[in-house]
Amino acid sequence: MVTERCWTVYADGASRGNPGPSSIGAVVFDHDQTKVHEVSRRIGRGTNNEAEYKAAIAGLEAALALGAPCIKLYMDSELVVRQLQGRYRVRNPRLQPLWGRIADLRRRFGSFQAVHVPRTQNQLADALANRAFTQADADVT
Repeated sequence: MVTERCWTVYADGASRGNPGPSSIGAVVFDHDQTKVHEVSRRIGRGTNNEAEYKAAIAGLEAALALGAPCIKLYMDSELVVRQLQGRYRVRNPRLQPLWGRIADLRRRFGSFQAVHVPRTQNQLADALANRAFTQADADVT
């Protein structure tokens, strides 16, 4: 029996203020750890937790569109990861539909695992989220 080799998604959200202008960053690697997609964009006003969820959604949607058979999602947001693992309930009504979207996406993969990593292990997604602010700031000047 051949087991599917999972793809990885690193995701991070950022908010300047809580709530405030927000951005997301996500990067998708295939089973050979080849980068196949990245996202870096502003998403309007929101909280940091909303940005974290939206970054995960963007990464998962991209992985699904690219045909990923299974996913390991890495994030430095302990709250979001523990909510996705079912260890914490999602009490915030603004986060519930975002959690629901991820619940829908995760059912489309053969397997799904959310893993909390330290920020130092999520630097690429963090840089992509911050780059969205930098690019937007440069566009304004």
